[in-house]
Amino acid sequence: MSNTASRFPLPEDWRDAVLVGRLDLGEGPTPVVVKEGRVFDVSAVAPTVAQLLENWNGVPPDNFGGKDLGDINDLGLVTAWSGASGKARLLAPVDLQCVKACGVTFAVSAIERVIEERAKGVPGRAQEIRAELAARIGTDIKSVVPGSPEAMKLKETLIADGMWSQYLEVAIGPDAEVFTKAPPLSAVGWGEFIGVRSTSTWNNPEPEIVVVVDRAGKAVGATLGNDVNLRDYEGRSALLLGKAKDNNASTALGPFVRMFDGKFTMDDVRNAVVELEIVGADNYRLEGRSTMDQISRDPLDLVAQTIKEHQYPDGFVLFLGTLFAPTQDRDVKGLGFTHKEGDVVRISTPRLGVLENRVTSSKAAPPWNFGIADLMKNLLKRGLLKA
Repeated sequence: MSNTASRFPLPEDWRDAVLVGRLDLGEGPTPVVVKEGRVFDVSAVAPTVAQLLENWNGVPPDNFGGKDLGDINDLGLVTAWSGASGKARLLAPVDLQCVKACGVTFAVSAIERVIEERAKGVPGRAQEIRAELAARIGTDIKSVVPGSPEAMKLKETLIADGMWSQYLEVAIGPDAEVFTKAPPLSAVGWGEFIGVRSTSTWNNPEPEIVVVVDRAGKAVGATLGNDVNLRDYEGRSALLLGKAKDNNASTALGPFVRMFDGKFTMDDVRNAVVELEIVGADNYRLEGRSTMDQISRDPLDLVAQTIKEHQYPDGFVLFLGTLFAPTQDRDVKGLGFTHKEGDVVRISTPRLGVLENRVTSSKAAPPWNFGIADLMKNLLKRGLLKA
């Protein structure tokens, strides 16, 4: 497959799925519901996805008073880099929701974060440290339940051995790592460029399932996400997490939110296998996967920790973390993987579809210049805001 080819982004059982997303049909962001393959513009009754999900109760889209836009196959969706023109642009499927993320929710990712920390962001030191950690704690950490007595015993042993880390604290301690990944409206959708900070020399995609939560704290659906990670920045200091995670176009979501119903439940999230494919302009190829049944904390526990002492009146989305940690060398032996300009990243799982983006720098990516005030002005101009 060439690096400009695109896969149809929908779930394999898309005719049975109820999907929520946003399209730009030329006037501005438009919330849509897709059911039985037909697309319904619901902006007249729910001008934002946040409002749509606030009132969600699983009813068919015609009960929202939606306008039938036709079959999903006829939208003419194209990627931003294809050079082709399409009828509609597929946006990130959420709008006013806060974008949150959990880190170090898998044992392998915990070990890789410790490696970054000990390598001080220098990729050439990673392999030696990886071998040492695997020999000393690789098997133990996979079997413990975070916050359990066994986890606390392992913590005491690691401290005594001089092997403790702040990353192991959130991997096996009682408190999960939860951070703000991106501001509302800043995420990019399927077929858009995704940005890597131009000064980063060691970075990778993070293929994840993202749970969508309403204002009451109820998980109502899920989508795919790319939590772009700068290993050199965070490895130098965990206090650089903001610069490592939140940059222009560094968050991708999509293609649609699949709503939980009788045919798709949280158990489908718990048992999902998320596939990753990277195809470079230099014909480099990397494949990986994240198996959700190996996550250390249940998705609903992560949601509960996020809202324990915080409210989200517009709802939020929550990246659940990833098992994937690239160790394959790309160019120089011992330096591991890092992105190059033009990489096409495809994240997929059968029940959620395919999220596809192309890598550029955060400086070169289209600037984020459509914020909340711009959205309100656009909705007002279109007559979609009501008292």
